[in-house]
Formats: sequence, structure tokens, C-alpha cells
Amino acid sequence: MSDQEQQAITRSELVESLAEQFPQLLPRDVELAVKTLLDTMTHALAEGKRIELRGVGSFVLHHRPARAGRNPKSGEKVLIPEKRVPHFKPGKELRERVDYKPLKPAGPKEGSGA
Repeated sequence: MSDQEQQAITRSELVESLAEQFPQLLPRDVELAVKTLLDTMTHALAEGKRIELRGVGSFVLHHRPARAGRNPKSGEKVLIPEKRVPHFKPGKELRERVDYKPLKPAGPKEGSGA
């Protein structure tokens, strides 16, 4: 698999992974927690609020103004209404962890008498 082709993790896989990491929790409780978290985030964004998760990043809304577009089949002009779209900005810690590159194995130093 190339860098361009990446596998996605689904909500059910996330719940399964968390349930494995925390065996003291029932899978249905983990599923409820994940659902509640995502629903709360969705509701906050729908109200125009900003979500900030320290060490992870922030979700904000970007405004896209109305514009004129074209129907690709007919070439006819159409009005594309304005809309708000969610945007995720990763935090410094997440960027550093994602961009982590393991160090090259240390070999003998040049110029050492060994």
C-alpha cells in the first residue's frame, strides 16, 4: 500500500479497539461513550462553536460564500449557496507524533580509534 492509499478506521473498529484496551468496560458502554462524544462535537459545530482538544487539535467552521458554478453535464450556470464547512487544524503534539521518523541505527563513529 502506498502512502497515498491509507486505510480508514471505522467507528465500529474504534469502539472495538477501545473495548480491547479497557477490558473493564463493556463494549456497549464504550460504544455509548464514542457516540456521545461524536454527537456532542457535531452539535457544538452545528451551533457554530469551536472545539479545542489540547494536544490533538481544533475543529472550526469555515464559511464558503455563495458562488456561481456550472453543471458539468450541461454546462448550465447554477448558483451554489453559501455554506459552513468543518475544518480540523491539528495541534503541535499531534503533528509531531504523526511526522515521527525513527532515528537511524547508530553505527561506529567515524574517526574513533575503535
